[in-house]
Amino acid sequence: MKECIRTGKKEQGIYHLTVPTGGGKTISSMAFALEHAVVHELKRIIYVIPYTSIIEQNAEVFRNILGTDQVLEHHSNAEYDGDEFQMLRLATENWDKPVVVTTNVQFFESLFANKSSRCRKLHNIAGSVLIFDEAQMLPFDYLLPCVKVIEELVQNYGCTAVLCTATQPSLQELFLSKIIKGEICPDVRKQFLAFRRSHMVIDRELDKASLIHRLKNEHQALCILNTRDQVQEIYEELCEEEGVFHLSTYMYPEHRRRKLQAIRASLQAGKRCLVIATSLVEAGVDLDFETVYRELAGLDSMIQAAGRCNREGKREAEESLVHIFWFAKEEQKRNDGLKLAIRVSEQILEEYEDITSPEAIEGYFKRLHYFQGDSLDKKGIIKKLDEQRIDTIPFASVAKEFQLIENDTKAIFIVDTPEAVGLKDQLRYGIRSRAVMRAVGRYSVNIYEKVYGNLLAEDALEVLDEQIAILKRAEMYTEAEGLKVKAERGDAVFF
Repeated sequence: MKECIRTGKKEQGIYHLTVPTGGGKTISSMAFALEHAVVHELKRIIYVIPYTSIIEQNAEVFRNILGTDQVLEHHSNAEYDGDEFQMLRLATENWDKPVVVTTNVQFFESLFANKSSRCRKLHNIAGSVLIFDEAQMLPFDYLLPCVKVIEELVQNYGCTAVLCTATQPSLQELFLSKIIKGEICPDVRKQFLAFRRSHMVIDRELDKASLIHRLKNEHQALCILNTRDQVQEIYEELCEEEGVFHLSTYMYPEHRRRKLQAIRASLQAGKRCLVIATSLVEAGVDLDFETVYRELAGLDSMIQAAGRCNREGKREAEESLVHIFWFAKEEQKRNDGLKLAIRVSEQILEEYEDITSPEAIEGYFKRLHYFQGDSLDKKGIIKKLDEQRIDTIPFASVAKEFQLIENDTKAIFIVDTPEAVGLKDQLRYGIRSRAVMRAVGRYSVNIYEKVYGNLLAEDALEVLDEQIAILKRAEMYTEAEGLKVKAERGDAVFF
């Protein structure tokens, strides 16, 4: 914290803040931003976060420190409908608050948008401190456009940017060297050693039967797998055991929130608690387990998973084990999105004794960026902007193609609570207000179009319009597992 305040007095540019899990980077980065804003007379602080699942807790921290009136949340789950919220609704359009907490999607898509409603805030981004939390989550497919827009804001619009994470993504070579001001943390290696709260064990190949046997003998353990299919299969082998929970994106957001509350309560009470989950619990979710099992994935994901082991530092690091493993080929589930990250992680495992070291992390990201090559800008956004005169820039096509969340999913509305029943009635009457659609989003699961088509074929959906369909078959959604479909093949599972 002291170093953040001291560095806040320095010149503007791009800074890195590399802090291990549990090191307090949320408050420390804000301390830098406040000091920096005062020294350089900057207008506001914009805190950019990859997940809506953690944005609310960070915004609450800032409200407790700075006051409710000083902080604006702007993301898909923030509701400001009604006369009493008129000022806040206007503030979301122009970001006219001292501190704005928003998402990668809102921030970057606004900067590449061509609609006046999304561009209205752009003048208020100038002259701001921009903090990018969990910077390793900047989307690889759009990494170059994101880097270039940060560079432009710093070089020509009076902004300072801070890239915060426990796994710094080695972006130095992508930025202009003259605007990079360096690392805020004075001794990253020392910090990582001081905050090391777990010990990573490379178990290598592990069959499912062995994994299940191990989990049955754990008291409080988290197991993170790469596909929803694997999560469902392992959970179903353990669900008769005491204190076993399932978490995946096939649960609607409000359901996941309830599950996380129940999990936290079990952990804090010292009860047996086994959680089988996808990667959604890795970054920013405040859970503390005795043991973590992580299927081989990207190095940043594995280190983030380790941050859920002995998070509060109540046990010795040597006794708090993070097991890295992979299934035999015949038991693996296909996940094309992770193939390259896994391949690079395998190289790092072979070359570095300590894969959590800053050197290993830097090596991982440098190789990943190298192998990604042109796909760091898969839509060719930079080329379209660089090769045009100002009067011929294709603003509309760029805005259409720069979509951090691809539109290849469909929303399925789950009606299993009294609030959801009320929302269903409003939807059937044709009500599509912003407040209604945001509330519906809290009870909706996004699925790929192939899965959606299979559910339609089985007459499992009531289609209201292109935006939303209601799940008709209640038995297909359970409190234990959420939506029961085969994630990879898109086959529905009926009871």
